[in-house]
Amino acid sequence: MGNCYLALDQGGHASRAILFDSAGTKLDEAFAPVGTRRDEAGDIVEHDAGELIDSLRTAMAAVLARARAAGRGIVAAGLATQRSSMACWSRGSGAALAPVISWQDRRNAAWLTTLEPRRDWIRERTGLVLSPHYGASKMRWCLEHLPAVRRAAAAGDLMMGPLAAFITSALARERPLLADPANASRTQLWDPRQRDWSDELLALFGVPRAVLPRCVTSRHAFGTLEAAGMEVPLAVVTGDQSAVPFAFGPLDAATAYVNAGTGAFVQRAIRGRLPEAPRLLASVVWSDAANVDYMLEGTVNGAGSALAWLAEREGREVAALLAAAAAQTAAPEPPLFLNGVSGLGAPYWVSGFEPRFIGEGDAGARALAVLESVVFLLVVNLDELRQQGPALERIVLTGGLAANPLFCQRLADLSGLPVWRSEEPEATARGLAWLLAGGAEAWPAAGSGFTPRADAALAARFGRWRRALEAALAA
Repeated sequence: MGNCYLALDQGGHASRAILFDSAGTKLDEAFAPVGTRRDEAGDIVEHDAGELIDSLRTAMAAVLARARAAGRGIVAAGLATQRSSMACWSRGSGAALAPVISWQDRRNAAWLTTLEPRRDWIRERTGLVLSPHYGASKMRWCLEHLPAVRRAAAAGDLMMGPLAAFITSALARERPLLADPANASRTQLWDPRQRDWSDELLALFGVPRAVLPRCVTSRHAFGTLEAAGMEVPLAVVTGDQSAVPFAFGPLDAATAYVNAGTGAFVQRAIRGRLPEAPRLLASVVWSDAANVDYMLEGTVNGAGSALAWLAEREGREVAALLAAAAAQTAAPEPPLFLNGVSGLGAPYWVSGFEPRFIGEGDAGARALAVLESVVFLLVVNLDELRQQGPALERIVLTGGLAANPLFCQRLADLSGLPVWRSEEPEATARGLAWLLAGGAEAWPAAGSGFTPRADAALAARFGRWRRALEAALAA
């Protein structure tokens, strides 16, 4: 049979193994759930490292077993992970020394305030704002507070770094110690100009270079995956959001790529240079032996997670709340929601901002307010992105919230840009497969469009919301 590509997508709730053919058609998939532990304050968010690795092995083995039975040849595999999650493990045994710390984790936020005088320097050096969501402050916390990590460091046996590096070391036969650009950059220890760890940043955060994996390109010989009697070369490693823009083909500078899942991320490609935009994030999205692609990104920390936050408070399911929100379209004005779930992301960057409602309403009205807050934050970030590069002409929308037509239409109406919604539910995996296939041609996919419409009431709410947020930030 024809060439196939295996995409491993490790997410916050599950690990997926998905098989694609050379035209981007999904042939098979398997998934295994992954649990998450949170403390009451929501500052500690982590996963059991063994469970996470086992989930990937389970999903991969299921797909490879069926591929072998069907006589399918798998050319290469790729891995995409949550970029700011990090792990600590033994160099000698490969065993985890601590739980995997999620990108949502903020446990060392208080210490990070001591670096505020260096905020601008860190932003210039890394392309990132100073934030507890990135790996550096978490690594320092582990070095200071975890006895197993301290013992391993003293014995010269410690490895720490992006979750992707730990997974690669655990799954590949060769047990490599390597970090790709997309995941290395989200440690806040990586210099995108040098494409390597920065000695100055390592000294600032107190992380020894010796405990970090070696930096390589996104396309690299990462090792060999083995399962179900098959051997597959692991050829691409990248971040989940870094893979999404490639799900339908080459990058387009006139397109804003929005992926709205647990968080929402809006990106645009910048060619030829590392972009300068102090209120946004700038990073390498892809590199191989010949090319480097850069991306500007705005982040909304609370998207699907904000709806989950509301569902927990209301004692209802998210789906029921979304249905109630849709029924509000002819009802009185909903309240406003200042969305600080998991902290306020781009372009404001206030990690401890408390979520709050302004105004009254029932559960459906509050759900609509939360949904609109995600749209509002995305539009604020789109306004920032419009200041960089050519005019934006369209939005390509993926992720779980893309299934909600109210969300899609509001995004089109308020941004003034046509929104194309993909029907492909696994954009990360498909983008990974496109990169594995060599990235020569576009991969068409089914989808639907939303044309911008005039909505004076929505625009007025957005204006009130923006003023309320700015007042809250100034208080």
